Amino acid sequence: MQRRIRARIFGIVGLLPVFLMAQEMLTRQTAIDEVLESNLGIKIARNNVAIAENNAGILNSGYLPTVTGNAGGSIDRQNTEGVLANGDSRAAEGVETRRYNASVDVEYTLFDGLGRLYDYRTLKEQEDLSELEARETIETTVLQLFTVYYEVARLEENVTNLKQTLAISKDRYLRAQYQAEYGQNTGLDLLNAQVDVNTDSINLLNTTQQLNNTKRDLNLILNKNLDRNFVVDTTVQFVPNLLMEDLYATAKENNVNMQQLEKSLEINMLAVRSGYSNFLPTVGLTGSYGWNEVNNNNPLAFVIQNTVSGLSGGINLTWNLFDGGSSITNVKNARIAYENMELQKKQTEMEVERDIKNAWETYRNALFVYRAQRENVAVNRDNFNRTEERYKIGQANSLEFRQAQLNLLNAIIAKNQAKYTAKVAELQMLQVSGQLLNVDF
Repeated sequence: MQRRIRARIFGIVGLLPVFLMAQEMLTRQTAIDEVLESNLGIKIARNNVAIAENNAGILNSGYLPTVTGNAGGSIDRQNTEGVLANGDSRAAEGVETRRYNASVDVEYTLFDGLGRLYDYRTLKEQEDLSELEARETIETTVLQLFTVYYEVARLEENVTNLKQTLAISKDRYLRAQYQAEYGQNTGLDLLNAQVDVNTDSINLLNTTQQLNNTKRDLNLILNKNLDRNFVVDTTVQFVPNLLMEDLYATAKENNVNMQQLEKSLEINMLAVRSGYSNFLPTVGLTGSYGWNEVNNNNPLAFVIQNTVSGLSGGINLTWNLFDGGSSITNVKNARIAYENMELQKKQTEMEVERDIKNAWETYRNALFVYRAQRENVAVNRDNFNRTEERYKIGQANSLEFRQAQLNLLNAIIAKNQAKYTAKVAELQMLQVSGQLLNVDF
């Protein structure tokens, strides 16, 4: 009977995945390199930057002339009849006339009311804005990466601690089994030990499943094979000497949302200035080189073949004196849009200040909790060691031993949770201040 119980208990443990095999070490630096190289969202953001660079190039500026080539040909077949000066009548049937032409036309705008200048500057500002949007995507992805990375680290540490807890419970079960065989205790202690081994096995199994799921989440962010197995670095180092005042001062200049609003303000002002260009005239140059040839086999015609070629050029001025008021409306709306952007900037400044203060308070509280939990672990470890010694010599019962064991396990798990919560809070604070990509992780 005892052997069947022991076989069932260790059978549960045998269902757990094997973690003792050598696994790839995924360091924080390797994770950063992989996400910057392979993450699909970052690749899309970089492609958008490339599109903005193309749009801001000289080929899309409107400063280059347009050159158009034209060519054509036609054949006419007609019947003709005419009267000569001496009164004679003549007629011709199936008279064929062939016409050929070709030309190269050039147009260039000398002045368009400075609209072209402001539009080109807008494209340059939009290129800078797209780079800031790409930076925002990278920052968000990096924060997401390390949120999941540290969750993997937390679960790995929990799995290790749960394995140790299970090993202790198994040892306690074997001790209770031997004692029951020699009549040194009742069967109740053995049943309690069996229940505790089952409970610890289930907890380890569930945590292992969470760990595997979280690893898949991390592989998804890295755009790697979802079944790739690895271990992560569980050491955590906090950035020293952080001050909220410095972080807020830095955020005013480096926060990516603030920088995007600055660019959007410049773009809106350029839109206002571009709107005024519609009130000014447009001056352009035109030039053309053309060739025309006509072949005529009409006996009544004076010219059988005619060829004309040469250059032509000109200058034109266009001034839209009144377009029904649409230009005035566009300028008014552009000014309102600029005012809205200024209001949005003020709102974002307040939001950034709030986010900095909230992140700082969360970070400081998390650090305090982490330090307190470390002390709790030390106290509970000492209590467990004392209780274990008393249990071995029969001065503590199995319930007291189990309670000390659970207190230590819960303290360790709480400490791990506090450690990684504090680190993620620190990264969130650095992101708001615009320093996330400038620190070691």
